[in-house]
Amino acid sequence: MNKLITEPTHRFLRACYGLPTDYTPIWMMRQAGRYLPEYQAVRSRLGFLDLCKTPDLAAEVTVQPIDRLGVDAAILFADILLICQAMGQHLEFTAGHGPRLEPVASESDIERLVVPDPTDECGFVMETVSEVRRRLAGKVPLIGFAGAPFTVATYMVEGGSSKSFSNLKRMMFAEPALYRRLLDKITEATTLYLEAQVEAGAEALQIFDSWAGALTAPDFRAHALPYVQRMVESLSNKDVPVIYYVGQAAHLIEPMVESGAEVLGVDWRLPLSEARRRIGGRAAVQGNLDPCVLLGPVELIEERARAVLEEAGPKPGHIFNLGHGILPETSPSHAKALVDTVHEYRRQAPA
Repeated sequence: MNKLITEPTHRFLRACYGLPTDYTPIWMMRQAGRYLPEYQAVRSRLGFLDLCKTPDLAAEVTVQPIDRLGVDAAILFADILLICQAMGQHLEFTAGHGPRLEPVASESDIERLVVPDPTDECGFVMETVSEVRRRLAGKVPLIGFAGAPFTVATYMVEGGSSKSFSNLKRMMFAEPALYRRLLDKITEATTLYLEAQVEAGAEALQIFDSWAGALTAPDFRAHALPYVQRMVESLSNKDVPVIYYVGQAAHLIEPMVESGAEVLGVDWRLPLSEARRRIGGRAAVQGNLDPCVLLGPVELIEERARAVLEEAGPKPGHIFNLGHGILPETSPSHAKALVDTVHEYRRQAPA
């Protein structure tokens, strides 16, 4: 966990460090995206990867939800698979099929992967970070991000999305030395990538381990967690909080604490009261409304938002978020109703 050098003033950053705030800060995963008509207008002009690689437009869509919703943090518009392309793997996004990569399956495939200089291969991301900071002008903090090594490896080995992750798990169990070589290389590349984002102006970082919930707790500790620990330790001198999100991870809360991250993302399957009890004050929490609730009526959204806030309790160190990314079919007015409800739920933190 980072040593707090200077006490932050913004409520989002204060919540990351478990400090009192005037109200619970909120942002939403995938808040810069397809549910916003202004995003769709930008996206209609170019492909997804081209948008990621056009700093002026990527900055524009990053800032859009700040203006529309009034959330308390911006998250960089990018993709966790950009690092795969930077490492030398072929990557493309096709309509209706999502990401497709040339699968990494052998020792020679791994040897061909490089650990790139992030400012050379992903300079467009750093330009976007700098431009977002300029446009935000201190209004809210900017969150940079990357995929966790295990989750990135699922895409690299499976060649895209997967339900069983059988190819990666086969490598993990049957060829552990090969698996470690791949994860070591991803870890090194991703750490440099996140460090470069901080140097460019990111004020917090989120590590997405969306698919690590597919592992048992022992396998998570053996095959996913050590690489995240290495990343967090390397980032500990950057004076920015790290958020670690693991999808479907109710069984992994205790080992997630061992990551050293300041904040743990919790999805909707685990009540925040239980999560906080199991975390034992060793990290702040982020979450955890089911994104599908935003498809319901406003009255339900308000009721469920207040229920999440009640579950989190009055203790400082809660950042409101969805338990996963906001869905494309969500009405922006419903997302705004959620933000307003959270902001109106002011409470005095105990002394």
